[in-house]
Amino acid sequence: MTLWNAILIAALGCVALKLLGYLVPTSWMEGPRASRTADLLTVALLAALVGVQAVGAGQAIVVDARIPALLVAAVLLLLRAPFLVVVAAAAATAALLRLAGLMV
Repeated sequence: MTLWNAILIAALGCVALKLLGYLVPTSWMEGPRASRTADLLTVALLAALVGVQAVGAGQAIVVDARIPALLVAAVLLLLRAPFLVVVAAAAATAALLRLAGLMV
């Protein structure tokens, strides 16, 4: 199997999965259980993405300036700071740690 065959099969699988979603009855998706599951699933997937991006580098786990930056962002989000302030503070934290040579 070539790379293009794998890409085409994956694309067709994605389209089939999307079309399968249209076959689900509307009444199933309007219930409180489905709504809550969809909300929690979104948060879980976003948390997993942040976790992988924060400590992952290829196949290795790396602890660098992204971890303290993520902690600063989490604290500011808990304090209900504006999103742009959170992003700027996290970026500044990582940049300063790298500039000081404390973390790569």
